[in-house]
Amino acid sequence: MVETAALKDLLAKPKQIVVTTHHKPDGDAMGSALGLYNYLIQKGHHVTVITPTDYPQFFDWMPGNGEVIIYTENTEAANILINKAEIIICTDFNALGRINEMGEVVRQTSAFKIMIDHHLEPEDFDDWRWWNINACASAQLVYEFIADVMQEPQYINKDVASCLYTGIMTDSGSFRFPSTTSSVHRITAALIDAGADNARIHQLVYDNSSESRLRFLGFCLSEKLTILPEYHTAYIAVTHEELERYEIITGDTEGVVNFALSITGIKLAAFIVERTDKIKLSLRSRGEFPANEICKRFFSGGGHRNAAGGSSTDTLAETVEKFKSILPEYKKLLIQ
Repeated sequence: MVETAALKDLLAKPKQIVVTTHHKPDGDAMGSALGLYNYLIQKGHHVTVITPTDYPQFFDWMPGNGEVIIYTENTEAANILINKAEIIICTDFNALGRINEMGEVVRQTSAFKIMIDHHLEPEDFDDWRWWNINACASAQLVYEFIADVMQEPQYINKDVASCLYTGIMTDSGSFRFPSTTSSVHRITAALIDAGADNARIHQLVYDNSSESRLRFLGFCLSEKLTILPEYHTAYIAVTHEELERYEIITGDTEGVVNFALSITGIKLAAFIVERTDKIKLSLRSRGEFPANEICKRFFSGGGHRNAAGGSSTDTLAETVEKFKSILPEYKKLLIQ
């Protein structure tokens, strides 16, 4: 790994930089990437944010969003920029497989690669890393990168602050997860002081649903929610036809799993959805229960202890049965 002093020297003069994040970016992914974008352009760098796929429309308001290139929609232009980049910053992911077909393009470049992330078991593709699995969000690490590593807190203006606040707010569950330490609150206070409008950001992200999304949520809770009381587990399984019926777009299923976890006594919740190419699972848990272990062992995924994801090439029905069949192995942890 390159020393921090060498990194500072590298960033001292304008460079061609690409910032990227994981596929189907969430609030922390977009907040981290656009926070870096708004920081680096102030220093005179030529910066492009490239996302592997599209992302929820309720992040479109974020400063710098208009300049984002979506790889699947503009692959040729994105590949040119990636291959021209002198520096590639990867944030909110730590394995190149998380950016789909972009991963091998990034791997083959001679660009200096920076990783800023908080997920377990990073892949060694980077030249410099700011990594902490105890951080509540990658946006927290981006703040520390700017303020503490680069020692340039003066560049955290309203645009940077708004992006980073969004990332921390969304990945901390609106500041209610255990990873929301006193340090996190001090950082968010600094972001508000720098211009982040916390009430407006919350409204733009959480109070911005379409009618179809709200009706879909009602359908999930009234018709698709299954409780397994003997395992303190709840799950919601949705077919591709049901997604189409409610005209679901990217971002509309965000947070559905949290409603299942909010039921009194539930320790593990799953949202299992049939996409066009595979079955996707989103798991949430309470306390010490390892949702990430289930995703890693059985569903080709991973994540955090209390928030993880995976996938399956089986049918929806088969995936649901597999998920249920795993629970007896974890019964002692689920009911304690």
